[in-house]
Amino acid sequence: MTMSLFSQFASPYFLGIPLLAIALTLPWIFYPSPSSRWLNNRSLTLQSWLINQFTRQILLPLNHPGHKWALILTSLMVFLATLNLLGLLPYTFTPTTQLSLCLALAFPLWLATVLIGLLKRPTATLSHLLPEGTPTLLIPVLIVIETVSLLIRPLALGVRLTANLTAGHLLMQLASMAAFTLMPTMPAVASLTAILLLMLTLLEFGVAMIQAYVFVLLLTLYLQENV
Repeated sequence: MTMSLFSQFASPYFLGIPLLAIALTLPWIFYPSPSSRWLNNRSLTLQSWLINQFTRQILLPLNHPGHKWALILTSLMVFLATLNLLGLLPYTFTPTTQLSLCLALAFPLWLATVLIGLLKRPTATLSHLLPEGTPTLLIPVLIVIETVSLLIRPLALGVRLTANLTAGHLLMQLASMAAFTLMPTMPAVASLTAILLLMLTLLEFGVAMIQAYVFVLLLTLYLQENV
């Protein structure tokens, strides 16, 4: 039972070759590439409008130097949202349920924000480790606490994304197993469980988008502290 529940999160292999790389590159195939025409079709127009709206929203808390990150943050948002949504399709694999992948995305970007702050604004960056007006006796303790909270940020980013998606997939699998098991004996209860499964599926579509947005939004807030 336990193995069948968590086997869906195992990285797929074909002839001994891991298919994770294909799962990571596949989302970019679904997006139409911009054309050189003056007038685009409806799909390109809708895609450009959504990207522009998200970029405008995500750059609101950033000052002008932080706008250089617009391409990275927007591409990351589209990439994560597509991976999360494709993982909701039957017989598919969700790479963002792998903690190693989420940490591989979170740690370099978090480290880049910290290094930018140390290079451009070292005094302001280090001042976050010690709030103004701290009593003298609490200075060593607060420095340790703030340092630990700073170092744990990439771990929190990766764990938050992985845990939310994993919990949603487990709930959907439990609901589907309950519906199939109860169908021969209690059809009414099985029908209610199927309705619950449908509601969970719709909820997971929202969670897939929200978790990608939260991941990028937190990176934006970390960047705001350093630029």
